[in-house]
Amino acid sequence: MRIRYATFSETGRRYANQDVFRVEQISEGDATLMVVCDGMGGHAMGDVAAETVCNAVFDNWRRVSDDNMEDKIVEICRIVSKIFDERVVSMNYIQMGTTFVMAYIKDDVATIAHIGDSRCYLLRGGDVVYQTKDHVGVENGREGISKCFFSYRPDVAVPDVAQFKLQLGDRIFLCTDGVYRSMAPQILAERLSDDKPLEEVTDVIKFMCEKFSTDNYTAILAEII
Repeated sequence: MRIRYATFSETGRRYANQDVFRVEQISEGDATLMVVCDGMGGHAMGDVAAETVCNAVFDNWRRVSDDNMEDKIVEICRIVSKIFDERVVSMNYIQMGTTFVMAYIKDDVATIAHIGDSRCYLLRGGDVVYQTKDHVGVENGREGISKCFFSYRPDVAVPDVAQFKLQLGDRIFLCTDGVYRSMAPQILAERLSDDKPLEEVTDVIKFMCEKFSTDNYTAILAEII
């Protein structure tokens, strides 16, 4: 199976874009790895946090065995968390954090993993057949992210991992919360399932984000062909 994809990443109404994404062919071109990270607002250097995690995942992907994909991703996140803390030290011990979501597509299998509230959706035949569950909790009466990559907190950088057999026509959508908070869930699902070229689909979603999002908004939409 092959994929085609379309992307966008916009600052929106914020002063800077702290989202980072990357798509790359892996293993001599027979697999694709896609990652989206959202630097956490309310803390310093969210863009650096997101970029550090995103790049470290790709830099270490080939260094860990593929024998068990869930174990591989957990180990990569452990390595990335260590690299993250080394970056924190080099920046005078600042407090920074980022969410993380990824999809790895090889042959007819998709491996999806996430930490935080950036999401992945798997769509088939117009229906959302899988959606990641946001890692959020309530502390001192306020809702906040309960898992993420954060300074000196490897204990909260543990991913949820799921695998799915793919079919032709399936679509996989990775996005930051600035996207899905901009529209009702049903509207997002309908637009993602539109029988149009991917660029037209992402243009419509981006337009809605431009109108309604108060955050950065970043996404990758891939289709199995």
